[in-house]
Amino acid sequence: MGKKIGFIGLGVMGGAMAEHLLEAGFELTVYNRTKKKAETLLSKGAKWADTPAAAAKNSDVVITMVGYPEDVEEVYLGKDGILEAKTGGYVIDMTTSSPKLAKKIYDAAAKKGIASVDAPVSGGDIGARNATLVIMVGGDEKAFHALAPIFNALGKTVRYFGAAGSGQYTKMANQIAIAAGMLGVAESLSYAKKAGLNPEAVLETISGGAAGSWSLSNLGPRMLKGDTAPGFYIKHFIKDMRIAIESAEEMHLELPGLKLAKRLYDELSARGMEDCGTQTIYQWYAK
Repeated sequence: MGKKIGFIGLGVMGGAMAEHLLEAGFELTVYNRTKKKAETLLSKGAKWADTPAAAAKNSDVVITMVGYPEDVEEVYLGKDGILEAKTGGYVIDMTTSSPKLAKKIYDAAAKKGIASVDAPVSGGDIGARNATLVIMVGGDEKAFHALAPIFNALGKTVRYFGAAGSGQYTKMANQIAIAAGMLGVAESLSYAKKAGLNPEAVLETISGGAAGSWSLSNLGPRMLKGDTAPGFYIKHFIKDMRIAIESAEEMHLELPGLKLAKRLYDELSARGMEDCGTQTIYQWYAK
């Protein structure tokens, strides 16, 4: 596989993930639209590239963790993109993106002898910082096994699901479960507060029972504290829900819970909260 990694996208999660790879002994060349976000990594030995193509050119593996499907398409298929500069080796898109686009990139990469996998993650900023991400992989199965040292440096649960796009489909299933679950957490805590209960005590109590969930335990406390800092941006969650709705419609599957969650998050975005964390949904109930 080689030890040289090009890492593109150093946001809330990407920066922490790249740092873990440095700590694991990989040689990193990084690119981000804003160079300032790379300063910590550069001080620890990473090299800077001025374009995605430059990050990809001499790397054995290229990892992308960007914002939207259009960003993914640009960094892989656009001018100064990854596939313009790279031949052979591996590419891993860890962005939550479109299954259709994952298949398109897989086909384009194969023409240049590059093994492509789509490997979106779950676990948010906490999982990225603690290297406990859940990683869902689709694409080339031999590549999946070859890339195990990278995945193991970033996550605790790594699973291969099948052909190109399968990782993205799995991530959509994950986001669908979270979407309705976030409404449940916010509604539960809003109800407890309205009933005159101590919501912190209610949260502590129900977290240990059948209502327990990652969102309840990790985001419930943030809701009650009024902490809107993004572990995962509302704007990116809306993007994920849109992709899930579109792909569900292609399969003729109706998902009313998902559509309701997207509508409420759209309202928060319209109120200027798109850069807040997803736990900010709690404020919808306090309007």
